[in-house]
Amino acid sequence: MKVGLSTYSLVRELRAETMTVLDVIQWIADNGGEHMEIVPYGFTVVDQEELADQIREKAASLGIELSAYSLPANFVQETEEAFAEEVERIKKHVDIVNRLGIKIMRHDVTAFTLKPEEMTIHYFEEHYEKMVKGSQLIADYAAQYGITTTIENHGFNVQASDRVQRVLHGVNRDNFKTTLDVGNFLCMDEDPLVGVKRNLPYAATVHLKDFYIRPYYENPGGGEWFRTVNENYLRGAIVGHGDLNIREILRLVKGSGYDGYLTVEFEGMEDCKVGSKIGMDNVRRLWNEVQ
Repeated sequence: MKVGLSTYSLVRELRAETMTVLDVIQWIADNGGEHMEIVPYGFTVVDQEELADQIREKAASLGIELSAYSLPANFVQETEEAFAEEVERIKKHVDIVNRLGIKIMRHDVTAFTLKPEEMTIHYFEEHYEKMVKGSQLIADYAAQYGITTTIENHGFNVQASDRVQRVLHGVNRDNFKTTLDVGNFLCMDEDPLVGVKRNLPYAATVHLKDFYIRPYYENPGGGEWFRTVNENYLRGAIVGHGDLNIREILRLVKGSGYDGYLTVEFEGMEDCKVGSKIGMDNVRRLWNEVQ
């Protein structure tokens, strides 16, 4: 088991240009992290091979493993031409993932921003074949590099554990699994303990995050709250500080025999460096405590 950080946790610093992705690698090493997941928000690497090489070399020099690479993608396109263009765009990311020496890549299958009617099971069923076909094409392309591609419970349509599993079984590739995000099940109002238990057997890597949760009838007021598909309120929290049962989640993960990467994703209102540091420390401490 190795605890690390997603670059998305420090996206405020990256977007403000107060840190570069190379600075993030150094920060992770300085603060006890063992690996880094690349989420190219606040920077881009797919069109910068020199930067990719610098990232790989910097991480190696500090003993930080590059654990995974995650990007947005959308196979629900209106035309065959647009679908083919999206597949080719994602293949370029596969190439850069290989250049980075990373063996796990997550891509979405639908757009992240959706209308309420596009979050439904009906929309999922209508576009299911496109999701499967696109994922098969990317998995087959990535296989030449020994890369495992994944779908995350992410994006407000394919977030529930049963929808993730349906895509996994439809794609039916040995190198296509799931990035298991312990918190995102809440966006579809699924109990995280249920979602984690159901999808652990398919996990290539695990995202650890935390949320504050309030019901739809209790408006919490100001702050960075967002709404679930059923209008409940969520706000990012430091891992171990929020309302998720992180101890039981880690007990489930540990009990499953999973011994891969644990990636902290901080999305809270606190200073992102503080939140990321405490989150990594909590995950390591709680992992050692649970039986």
